[in-house]
Amino acid sequence: YLYCLWFGLQNLSSYGQTLSTSTSVLETMFAIFVAIFGLVLFALLIGNMQTYLQSITVRLEEWRLKRRDTEEWMRHRQLPQDLRERVRRFVQYKWLATRGVEEETILYSLPSDLRRDIQRHLCLDLVRRVPLFAQMDDQLLDAICERLVSSLSTQGNYIVREGDPVTEMLFIIRGKLDSSTTNGGRTGFFNSITLRPGDFCGEELLAWALLPKSTVNLPSSTRTVRALEEVEAFALQADDLRFVANQFRRLHSKKLQHTFRYYSHQWRTWAACFVQAGWRRYKRRKLAKSLSLAESFSSYEEEEEAMAAAAATEEMSQEGEAQSSKARSHTSDVKPHFAATIFASRFAKNTRRTAQKLKDVELPMLPKPHEPDFSVDVD
Repeated sequence: YLYCLWFGLQNLSSYGQTLSTSTSVLETMFAIFVAIFGLVLFALLIGNMQTYLQSITVRLEEWRLKRRDTEEWMRHRQLPQDLRERVRRFVQYKWLATRGVEEETILYSLPSDLRRDIQRHLCLDLVRRVPLFAQMDDQLLDAICERLVSSLSTQGNYIVREGDPVTEMLFIIRGKLDSSTTNGGRTGFFNSITLRPGDFCGEELLAWALLPKSTVNLPSSTRTVRALEEVEAFALQADDLRFVANQFRRLHSKKLQHTFRYYSHQWRTWAACFVQAGWRRYKRRKLAKSLSLAESFSSYEEEEEAMAAAAATEEMSQEGEAQSSKARSHTSDVKPHFAATIFASRFAKNTRRTAQKLKDVELPMLPKPHEPDFSVDVD
């Protein structure tokens, strides 16, 4: 019976075709065990491969369904081609960054202490790069990290425009942002900086949250922030930032003002414009002084020349033709004075022209940012 069982198993499974057994019971049982074990291993391999391929197929099928729904929605809403391309680029970048995994869903399904530890591991280094946050204790840093959410932006997207309300503060993980300002659209003023990984934007929201009696209305952005490439960042919403800032002000209210003014892009831009304005005032005063000296020197030379010419004419009339050669030599002495007068007048004209140019290119002065009083506690 065992030999017949082995013969049937060998032909049905195609295992052990070269294995020849005798009529011994133990030998036949060993051959049957080897064949069955090989079948089990092969079945496990096929099952794992099927599971892996099925998981990939499911993800790709979800991606295709999402793209199809997005395309149908854009076609139904009759979006222009440029907007459709931007939507496709964002959906593709989000898929590449997350592989279809909803991070927020996974995090909020975990226990609070485990979620806090994960957020601390992901965000703590970025948060500590903000000078104001670097002075906080671990408890408040944990509160900030716990409230950060992931944010993705594609190339060319505007994070915020100048004059729009600021709703969140961004901490850049990867990518570059261009932050520029025109001082409310004033002609002749433009300032631009590049934000890199580790930098942050939305500092107007930080100043608003730190005010003792901040209004309900969100602050207006003083800069236009645009993504130069695909950007991944963490965002801190306005309400969460106000809560953390209120807690921090009660603990360290006397240390805020200097830190905020020193690291604020708005304060730095105002300081640079203030230094430029002072330098231009100094140059104008210097040119005005040179102009007055040139004009006084020119008038003095003109008077001296007129007196010398009158004296020469009187001397020539008195001495006659005998002294004509002497008068000519004296007149030739007057010519250098005339050349000096021409030079002085030209110098004065050039000085006036330079002063006028400085006045024409004078940059509009930035208004001084509001200096909040952080020493007042909130009731």
